[in-house]
Amino acid sequence: MKLARCTDGGAPFWALVDTERDELRPIEGGVSDWGPAITRGEGEAALRFRGAVRALDSVRLLPPIEKTNRVVVAGANYAKHLAADFGIKSHSQPIAFLKAHGALIGANDALRYPPLTQELDHEVELVAVIGDTVNRDDPISSVLGYTVGNDVSSRDLQRSGPPGVGMDLFAAKSGDQTTGLGPWIVTRDEFAREGKLSLRLLLRVNGEIRQDGDTAEMTWDVAELVKFVDERSRFESGDVMFTGSPAGTGQGSGKFLKPGDVVEAEIPGIGLLRNIVTTAQ
Repeated sequence: MKLARCTDGGAPFWALVDTERDELRPIEGGVSDWGPAITRGEGEAALRFRGAVRALDSVRLLPPIEKTNRVVVAGANYAKHLAADFGIKSHSQPIAFLKAHGALIGANDALRYPPLTQELDHEVELVAVIGDTVNRDDPISSVLGYTVGNDVSSRDLQRSGPPGVGMDLFAAKSGDQTTGLGPWIVTRDEFAREGKLSLRLLLRVNGEIRQDGDTAEMTWDVAELVKFVDERSRFESGDVMFTGSPAGTGQGSGKFLKPGDVVEAEIPGIGLLRNIVTTAQ
């Protein structure tokens, strides 16, 4: 199933998306209402529909997360990215932190260029959506599904922390209207249930491929990241977790984003984000 959060100019609502027909069916409630049941395998039977079927292009796709839920970033998860783009080795454990909700934009929204940075970077990522209380003996069973993220970072701000204090991840990662998320959640039952998750990660700027990786390259898989974060701060239904980015970012190439760039983050089998960088207002 594909589950999207949408607006037609009014209050946001969730919907079941049929990409073959380019249609959606509005559903009642939010992730906390039906997410646990779908995560446990009840499928479409867990949903209550309201209103008529609508054309997909009649709505704006919002980030698939409620404002009351948390945005967690579990980074430093691709060894090639750390080596090629930062010149460092993998850490002994993941690095996790929160991203401000105001940083999020939908699949086709403008990507705002923050006024304080000169080094705006892209990071395509698989994003896990939590659907139910985490069972730490089987963390993957708590995952409702997956979506696409572009964890845009201001690299110069990231390095601007006071000497001896470390990176300023808040300034780097929480710029208003910078982080693409969407276009929808694809439920976990759509993916292989055994073996390591292998999904291609693509990032294009003006049609040029900048990142081309695979989730199989993760140092820690989704289940390990879910457990790591939940042990420190419990997940709730509807929370999302970015899982790290492969090599090929501007940090390594020196090719940073600029106003006017068309940025496309894609995970085949899940979806595509297409955001145009605009001058900050």
